[in-house]
Amino acid sequence: MNMNDMLIISTDDHICEPPDLFDKHLEGDLLKSAPKLLTDRNGKNFWSYQGRHQPGIGLNAVVGRPFEEYGMEPNSLEQLRDGCYNVHARIDDMDVNGIAVQMNFGNSIGFDNRTFHQAPDKDLALIHLRAWNDWHVDEWCGAYPGRFIPCGILPTWDMKAMVEEIARLAAKGCTTVSVSENPTKQGLPSIHNEYWGPFWKAINEHDMTIALHIGSGNPQVHASMETPIEAWITTMPLSIAVGAADWLQLKALHDYPDMRIALSESSIGWIPYFRERADFSNWRHKAWTHSVFQKTRPSEIFNRHFLCCFIDDAFGLKHLEDVGEDIVAYETDYPHSDALWPEVPEYLWEQVKHLTQAQIEKVTHRNAMRFFRFDPFKHHKREDLTVGALRARAKAKGVDTTPKSSGGARPVDAGTERPITSGDLMAMFQKHADTIAESV
Repeated sequence: MNMNDMLIISTDDHICEPPDLFDKHLEGDLLKSAPKLLTDRNGKNFWSYQGRHQPGIGLNAVVGRPFEEYGMEPNSLEQLRDGCYNVHARIDDMDVNGIAVQMNFGNSIGFDNRTFHQAPDKDLALIHLRAWNDWHVDEWCGAYPGRFIPCGILPTWDMKAMVEEIARLAAKGCTTVSVSENPTKQGLPSIHNEYWGPFWKAINEHDMTIALHIGSGNPQVHASMETPIEAWITTMPLSIAVGAADWLQLKALHDYPDMRIALSESSIGWIPYFRERADFSNWRHKAWTHSVFQKTRPSEIFNRHFLCCFIDDAFGLKHLEDVGEDIVAYETDYPHSDALWPEVPEYLWEQVKHLTQAQIEKVTHRNAMRFFRFDPFKHHKREDLTVGALRARAKAKGVDTTPKSSGGARPVDAGTERPITSGDLMAMFQKHADTIAESV
């Protein structure tokens, strides 16, 4: 096996939603009241919905820029690479990157229903959330069958509506839903509350996978406003450990042996110690904590129910035997700054080439196929989805990967040599929020 023989499924990428998202799925007053992409007085785009404004149409959507222009700043739609919001251009960018399949989370509207959950009129929010799902499943994923794993969002504020939406999505062929890793941050009961009982039941009856994305509930903590931003970026994957520990204690995992939870953007190198620590804590404390782990160890439950997704993790892959070859999947995180586009195959091959062919196939696509209940071979021949075949098609189409400058706001004055800090970014976001307030 060589690099061009690999077949890669990416389990975490993002969409910068296009301005016409709702046009084919709503009409009249329902379309008029749907989220709108607007422009502030400085030419920056933002989403507006029910009196709330979401800056950052392309938050960190910097793929295709020179490295010097990477950042977290809000962008206008015209500054983004077309593949961020256009499904046809996205396929081109997947092909040139050797990616057979992607699972896409929302970005501008939120990847855990946040925009709709915060809306005061929940009746309208439910209608618009369902329209988002229709667009995502039917229009975005449906444009290229077999190339996208649909990932829906749910009206978690209304259990009856949530159960109904799970059934509706399942009927569309959607096998994955994204929810907040910590719903208490949305004012909902914790995952250990009986409120969620019907949700666990519905998820398992419809054989769905739950995706937990970093930053969807538990905050990625900034040590201080003077801390260089690289410190925050470094700990991003580790931030999911809090949610992972919380979900690992879920009684529903014992009630539903086939339940599946994907930790999106989690990386894998820290997993062996996490499991070891969970087992140690259980051994030392279960006598007084009334733990759900009396007959089984936490590590056993973790290996049965969780999938860990990585972008770049040479250490984890070097120690795959300790991590677990059946609980690992790849992701590109397009179009964010960690994405190795358009050179994923080169980086990934260097990290997996010491593995057996069976292990490489598990890590690159088979674990994802099994965990997300998705089979691209229903629509495509395997040989047409390899790195070599996809890149040959991109070359024939002339897909351009030349970095393109698009400017964008700088968080500190040009020419400064001091590290950019968390405070710099917070000030930049606040400035954009103030501009939006003055523009509406």
